[in-house]
Amino acid sequence: MKAFARLLERLAFTAGRNAKLTILSHYFAATPDPDRGWALAALTGTLDLRQVSPSLLRRLAGERVDAQLFALSYDFVGDLAETIALIWPEPTRTASDVTLSHAVPLSQAVTLTQAVTLTQAVSLTQAVSLTQAVTLLRETGKVALPTAIAAALDRMTPPERLAFLKLGTGNLRVGVSARLAQIALAQGSPRRVEEIEEIWHGVAPPYTSLFAWLAGGARPEPASAAPFRPVMLSTPVTPDDLNALDPADYLAEWKWDGIRVQAVAEGGMRRLYSRTGEDIGAAFPDLIEAMEFEGAVDGELLIRRGPDVAPFADLQKRLGRKTVSRAMLQSHPAALRLYDILTWDGHDLRALPLDARRTHLEAAYIASDRIDLSPLLSFTSWDDLVNLRAAPPAAVIEGVMIKRRASPYTAGRPRGPWFKWKRDPMVVDAVLLYAQSGHGKRSGFYSDFTFGVWDGGDLVPVGKAYFGFTDEELIELDRFVRKNTTQRFGPVRQLAPLLVVEVAFDGLNLSPRHRSGLAMRFPRISRIRWDKPAAEADRIETLRAML
Repeated sequence: MKAFARLLERLAFTAGRNAKLTILSHYFAATPDPDRGWALAALTGTLDLRQVSPSLLRRLAGERVDAQLFALSYDFVGDLAETIALIWPEPTRTASDVTLSHAVPLSQAVTLTQAVTLTQAVSLTQAVSLTQAVTLLRETGKVALPTAIAAALDRMTPPERLAFLKLGTGNLRVGVSARLAQIALAQGSPRRVEEIEEIWHGVAPPYTSLFAWLAGGARPEPASAAPFRPVMLSTPVTPDDLNALDPADYLAEWKWDGIRVQAVAEGGMRRLYSRTGEDIGAAFPDLIEAMEFEGAVDGELLIRRGPDVAPFADLQKRLGRKTVSRAMLQSHPAALRLYDILTWDGHDLRALPLDARRTHLEAAYIASDRIDLSPLLSFTSWDDLVNLRAAPPAAVIEGVMIKRRASPYTAGRPRGPWFKWKRDPMVVDAVLLYAQSGHGKRSGFYSDFTFGVWDGGDLVPVGKAYFGFTDEELIELDRFVRKNTTQRFGPVRQLAPLLVVEVAFDGLNLSPRHRSGLAMRFPRISRIRWDKPAAEADRIETLRAML
């Protein structure tokens, strides 16, 4: 556990991408199987363990620490796991307990939190394998779990406790994506990261076959048909960036306000994947049924009623569901708008230039009420595209996509082949109303803000944001919160309505769940208006007009 705790600590306090890659590469090279495989799974979100609830942790802490002391400590630290890791008292040792002071490996930590029986959890004084730990973590019942967690915490140092609790809550937050981990795996091995991505969704923790292949062994066979292929992503672009490019070298199409998906129908299996490789087909059986082809295509998942694309809020009502009612299928029909083609009839087309892939897509496409093609835009100059972007045919269009005609379909986010030129965000001036402490690197700082606008003589909340400001501005905001708190509600502070912030957001929908009746999409603080009086902030009528 000590090595895993050190890994998380180093990753959390390392900002540079290359430095993180070095840390990960060294850890994977120095750590034996299966510990490194379970660590890889934890970092990339593929470790399926029983989640330890915050309420359970608070209850355990309440049994060991004075409630008021814990509340003050939590308010200062801002992170539940870190607070417990620091404040957890050292158990009273006896001569017979000497073996309990030994460092707990990562394998044993997971075991202790999921002991099959209470007796096993309490009697574990020697290191156990992570394989045993994961098995125990999956099978421990609710009755045994609290005592097992407390026993584990008693055996650990504060850094190990923090790593253990982050593991149990599934809240590592160390800035490692699956893509970054895959790049780290490729370093020092004969395999390219593209090869690792090809088999990633066909292997499972603790990834022993993956590590053996990375060392020169046999290639693992995918565990299922209809595999996910890593998607190609775009980078933001500005008009100044476009001026250096020849418009004749590029295609353009609308950027639809849905979610990017990959539809795969191969070997008798049909799958619908999110851009991160999550199988979301259960929520969209109507679309799965319409996938009557043999291949893999890339597109935008939408809710479409006839020719009209519905707002993103309609799509959100179906996302994440395990089953969908007949009424939902009828009122919110799913559709797929095709952008690209990856494979067809057993042929991999990704190495072809985009022009050629588009020709294949148009030839392969069979019209249906669920699947259609994303139309290409007609333009000969960037000014033409500027005019098109300024007047899209539908309000749900987010902007335009610009793609180099000669580009192959390359996994990840290569700089240059594909660009996204989103519409300008909506902006309002709002008043800060509430603040809450952040997590991870922001522990101890007030960084989560609720803001509101005027409705008559009252301020009504219209959104919440926790990014958009610099580290220097965060310090200033934190200082403002501490000086202008009027009430406290647990970890939340109510603020004197004095500070105005400029809030940018990408969309606005009606929402009966919010007091204002409105919900913003992707709100962020784009500017702090120290110069503006709160009385001059925007009114609710301004937001309603934006609808």
